[in-house]
Amino acid sequence: MNVLNKRKSKCKVRIGPAGWSYPDWKGVVYPDPEPEGFDPLTYLARYFDTIEINSTFYRPPHPRNSYRWVKRTSGNSDFRFTVKLYRKFTHERDELKPQEEQQWKRGMEPLIDSGRLGAILMQFPYSFHYSRENLDYLYALRRTFSALPLVLEIRHRSWDRPETFDFLRDIEVGFCNIDQPRISYSQPPTSRVTSPVAYVRLHGRNVRDWFRKNAGRDDRYNYLYSGPELEEWRQRIDLLKKEAPQVYVIANNHYRGQAVCNSLQLKSMLEKRAVSVPASLLPVYPRLTGSA
Repeated sequence: MNVLNKRKSKCKVRIGPAGWSYPDWKGVVYPDPEPEGFDPLTYLARYFDTIEINSTFYRPPHPRNSYRWVKRTSGNSDFRFTVKLYRKFTHERDELKPQEEQQWKRGMEPLIDSGRLGAILMQFPYSFHYSRENLDYLYALRRTFSALPLVLEIRHRSWDRPETFDFLRDIEVGFCNIDQPRISYSQPPTSRVTSPVAYVRLHGRNVRDWFRKNAGRDDRYNYLYSGPELEEWRQRIDLLKKEAPQVYVIANNHYRGQAVCNSLQLKSMLEKRAVSVPASLLPVYPRLTGSA
């Protein structure tokens, strides 16, 4: 059965940043000083309908934390989390212990039970190439997380072939359309839909630091998209909207709140209206004046 037949009559597009806990966002995205009781996650849920949780990539979440994430975003009934899969499923596969798999699944239960889980992102490294062995591994992952909304992010161009997309449709796994620096055999921008969940991740185009040895996280993701570059993605997202009932757009160019700036710009472009913008962000990124 083709899962795309399940589409709803109207598509819901959710846009937001990857993560919310960045020290360099203070005074840029968040007020400085922060008022008493300030919660950055609750604050961002006033402006966005989704955020990608990246801490789950580094360690299995505790159910208590997942429950708190749900409570902290309860003011926005449209809000959904996307969650990065634990790195021992994707980057360190030989080190995964059965108890860690169970811990990760238990940690997801509050998000699933509350209806706040939008997608689970399986982000694989550039070294993960198209092969029969890797296809078999993806099939095994689908069985491990049966019935959950999985999305595959690959970064190597060897996957950009019809067989990949047919395979993903067959196992009901979404394809992550990415924007990344165009180096060597990097996967190019796409507008593919292989499940009811369409997904976009914007990593920036920092060619100089993407593969540079010893480049830090901030260096690699230090990039601010221009208006014309965002327009390219607005057009691709409009194509995704025609094929999927749910579209998630995540900006991962987090350095100094650039992900928040570009997310708000893109949200304004897609919705064709002015959007709410954090007051502290406008002086840093005056380009938002046209979107606010």
